[in-house]
Amino acid sequence: MIRETMRCYDTGTMIAFAKSLPFGAFLTVLVALFMGSGGATGGMLHIFPVDVVFPEYGVDFGFYWSWMLFLAGTFLAFIFILMMGD
Repeated sequence: MIRETMRCYDTGTMIAFAKSLPFGAFLTVLVALFMGSGGATGGMLHIFPVDVVFPEYGVDFGFYWSWMLFLAGTFLAFIFILMMGD
């Protein structure tokens, strides 16, 4: 009985989720780059520019981001990684 309830917290599932985070971020930056540079907000995706400025380190750059696109890309990568199995 206890074994069945702990199945959803399997370490393999958590590792698959951790592996999917970089893929979701990469997909988000790539898609938002093309849509945001064209001036589109993506409707419900709400693509917005992000400026990163750290003058003490000489860092100054910007990129486009969308939290909804990040969640969708992470979920898609998570499902693909789970389907691949061990």
